[in-house]
Amino acid sequence: MDAAWDPTAVEQLLADDRAHVWHPYASAVDPLPVLPVASASGTRLRLADGRELVDGMSSWWAAIHGYAHPVLNRALRDQVDRMAHVMFGGLTHEPAVRLARQLVEITPTSLTRVFFADSGSVSVEVAVKMALQYWQGRGQPDRRLLLTVRGGYHGDTTGAMSVCDPVTGMHGLFRALVPQQVFAERPRPRFAEPVRDSDLAEVANLLDRYAGQLAAVIVEPIVQGAGGMRFYAPAYLTRLAALCREAGVLLLLDEIATGFGRTGRLFASEWAGVVPDVLCVGKALTGGYLTMAAVLCTDEVAAGVSAAPGGALMHGPTFMANPLAAAVASASVELLLGQPWQQRVAEIEGQLTAGLAPASALPGVAEVRVLGAIGVVEMAEPVDLRALTPRLVARGVWLRPFGRLVYTMPPYISTAADVAAITDAVVGALAQDG
Repeated sequence: MDAAWDPTAVEQLLADDRAHVWHPYASAVDPLPVLPVASASGTRLRLADGRELVDGMSSWWAAIHGYAHPVLNRALRDQVDRMAHVMFGGLTHEPAVRLARQLVEITPTSLTRVFFADSGSVSVEVAVKMALQYWQGRGQPDRRLLLTVRGGYHGDTTGAMSVCDPVTGMHGLFRALVPQQVFAERPRPRFAEPVRDSDLAEVANLLDRYAGQLAAVIVEPIVQGAGGMRFYAPAYLTRLAALCREAGVLLLLDEIATGFGRTGRLFASEWAGVVPDVLCVGKALTGGYLTMAAVLCTDEVAAGVSAAPGGALMHGPTFMANPLAAAVASASVELLLGQPWQQRVAEIEGQLTAGLAPASALPGVAEVRVLGAIGVVEMAEPVDLRALTPRLVARGVWLRPFGRLVYTMPPYISTAADVAAITDAVVGALAQDG
């Protein structure tokens, strides 16, 4: 145990945490236990008592290169000596311009404009504003509605909540607050299944019914993340994009969770060959170092927004394009593209597939599915976090199940032994539960 983390200090830290800190998706009165992390390196989280856990979550999809990577550490150190922050209104700086250029280079050629945001949720807010202002600039201000599919998740801010699943999502308490949008059923065909004409009949009907009122369609491409960790058929997205073009509505793609290689393609929309009008990226953008997101759009969208009353996109975060975040994001993108990331993700996919396969035979398991560096065990009933988390930790692994899902998204630097530790822990902990 580190000298600075003696038992008394740990006990006091946890007492102060319980008394004052409100954790995400947790009760302030009866929260789940938390584990104090003293340091993190590579794929390991080192707890205050000296135990090490293999991180199977990449800090909620973000730390794709693991922790304390020397390249990213150096990028931060180099930048902080020059400038930690400067307002982006009326000023610019090299890290932001460099990152914008990189994002334009690695996304479809029609996406030419980059707006930086604070987080994934905020990037969705910005994308929605873009869509609404675009139609104002095009003289159709009645186009204010968004169409999406059930089972989706786009963030916890107000506009983002409005396009999350209104029934099974986390935001039912706020129905009176959020705008009411238009929902189609979640995509039926799974990733490897064929798409039938009937699968998009409801979408086509809604596009027709709300013609003249819809500003955009927004979906997560291929993977519905926090809404259920479902993988749907690329052909569904291909057909959805075609329907948007026919109906003359914008297509917004939320690649916050799926971008930067997680599904086996640099962006999940590449599975479907789809190019959106507006693209949101975040999470892995900075390699898990700092909060940052970006919204990319076409020249056409940018022109429409700029033609709206006011002539400007009405959004301006205080920490927009923070130089530290931009510098580490630029280094993270270079680091990812400078290595055989596709091979590594494919290897993780194979290891997850083999390692999680035994879970299919366990009592209470509804389905096991894997795509890229994402592994999911879906249970028939909600998991008991208070019971399951300690069993995973006892096996040396950190995971954060939710609802009926026990899932993992390991860092891309995870070794075969790391992935085996994760899958063995999942199978073992669930078998113990049975």
